[in-house]
Amino acid sequence: MSTPPTAPSRQVLFDGDRFVAAAALAATAREPYVAYEYPEAMCFAEGEQASITVSGGMTTLTTDEGQRTFPAGSGLFDGVRQAIEALPGGARRVYGWASFELIGEPEAGEVVHLMVPRREIRIYNGCALLAAETEVALDELSDRLTTAGTATGQVVPPRRVEVELAGEEAVLYRKAVTEAIESIHEGALEKVILSRVVAVRDEIDLPATYLAGRRGNRPARSFLFDLGGWEAAGFSPEIVARVTADRTVVTQPLAGTRALGGSAVHDAARREELYRDAKEVFEHAISVRLAATEMTRVCTPGTVGVRDFMSVKERGSVQHLASEVVGRLADGVSAWDALSELFPAITASGVPKAPACDLIRTVEPERGLYSGAILTADADGTLDAALVLRSVFRHGGRTWLRAGAGIVARSNPERELEETREKLLSVSRFLVPAGATPAEAA
Repeated sequence: MSTPPTAPSRQVLFDGDRFVAAAALAATAREPYVAYEYPEAMCFAEGEQASITVSGGMTTLTTDEGQRTFPAGSGLFDGVRQAIEALPGGARRVYGWASFELIGEPEAGEVVHLMVPRREIRIYNGCALLAAETEVALDELSDRLTTAGTATGQVVPPRRVEVELAGEEAVLYRKAVTEAIESIHEGALEKVILSRVVAVRDEIDLPATYLAGRRGNRPARSFLFDLGGWEAAGFSPEIVARVTADRTVVTQPLAGTRALGGSAVHDAARREELYRDAKEVFEHAISVRLAATEMTRVCTPGTVGVRDFMSVKERGSVQHLASEVVGRLADGVSAWDALSELFPAITASGVPKAPACDLIRTVEPERGLYSGAILTADADGTLDAALVLRSVFRHGGRTWLRAGAGIVARSNPERELEETREKLLSVSRFLVPAGATPAEAA
């Protein structure tokens, strides 16, 4: 992605642990922030120089000069695109989130919150690029990075928060899965993803939890943020959409799951089960089929294809069947148009998407950020949006985990419940209690 468009900026050498640095910077933040890991960099953005929010079907741009509103267009992110183009001084990099309720009713409250940061650090291999509003602020940011880069923790037996992964809500989940299977047999849809909530009763340290979890996961993307009243730390298994400067667009459906326990023999056996299980293969194939169909609506004809079809990706406590669908954006189509078409991700909604989302809204009245997106987008047209799964959430005085499973005609309610437990372990094993010492959090 492009370099920060406004001075002052500075490039410095950095050979520290980027995840340690991100967690340390977040722990010392006094303003809203987003830490976001994508393949090229670990980014930390802090302070709202401008914000873009969507609520009640209207998009609002807030800057030091006041507020402007933009009506909804034909795409989910049309107002967002207009607001970014209207930023004083032109389009700039934004960070933020979009909740699953973006596709719901206008009265769902704030469903998108993006910010143009006042301060930003992008950590690459061996160096970091810093940007701030003034030279003084840049000096302070450089000092904070230096301090964060020297943060360490001894690796000792950790102390963790315990959560109950099979509580009373498990009965309700099995019932919901059973009813969804009946709807599928009746022809209402082919697949739907249903999820369940697991409460976290104790207070946790989110930055420390992020660091512990990132060491124990191999996500497609990771994130840690406090923005728009929501806090979360997560290890996303897949991307919703990635658009590069050459207008290549990629989406990455993962569907089909088996546990990943750490035994090479047992994990290999489960991987072979994935390929032999007709239910898992069907679930994956119809997800890829719909992803390709959605991509054809925003890509140049003939450019959409599937690569790395049905490989296996290891994601924390589970392994998934995975494919990539790739295309080239058509003329006149923006990255926001592509995200509008692909959101919410098929692997967090269902097939066909509209009836699946209708069923989800009936069973799960409010998902919030779960199965939404955490994203960054730049002035050069690039965009990177990760699916918000494998996360711990804090909002409105509550803390919780959430996990779901893909339900198709051959689903078994008990197996789908077990799959949610397997996925929850990607996060539940790493919950660090508030007040833990650095050694305990390591």
